[in-house]
Amino acid sequence: MERWLAATRLALEDDPQQAYEYAQEAGRIGGRSSVVREAVGIAAYHAGEFAAARKDLQAARRIGGRDDLIPLIADCERALGNPRKAVELANTPEAKRLRGETQAELLLVTSGARLDLEQTNAAVSVLRGPASNTPANAPWAARIFYGYAEALLADGDAESARDWFLKAANSDDMGTTDAQDRIAELDESS
Repeated sequence: MERWLAATRLALEDDPQQAYEYAQEAGRIGGRSSVVREAVGIAAYHAGEFAAARKDLQAARRIGGRDDLIPLIADCERALGNPRKAVELANTPEAKRLRGETQAELLLVTSGARLDLEQTNAAVSVLRGPASNTPANAPWAARIFYGYAEALLADGDAESARDWFLKAANSDDMGTTDAQDRIAELDESS
């Protein structure tokens, strides 16, 4: 089982589908383990198999009591066309106790779910405080700033969105966002 999990980790970034296949093999051997179910769920998530990911992540959470899996489960709900379920999950007491990067991920999923529901003002509201209070050097800063910019843009505030895309670009040392491209697009359209 450990070999399959190691192979899953190695393949996850370059070949998510292959990683998922390795994880499924680990799941056949150790399917009652929360660690294995989490690995299978994460691999399924990265392979775009959101129904399977939700099932395995929910099982991992149930077996291991891992509330830090809530953002991934909520994002699976969004991907499956259930943004209301994602918002409901984000409003549970367990979700409210999340902190740090896990909390940031859940806020991004929640804001995205609000955008899916065409509740642009609510999407902005979800991220307004966190974006303003996140230090620029926080590991999740670029993503929070970018998500807030997206919500502002969807809500019709292109000028503020540009400012937040700029903050995202300045915080994005790893190149995880396309904030620079978004700034260029906004500048071209104005």
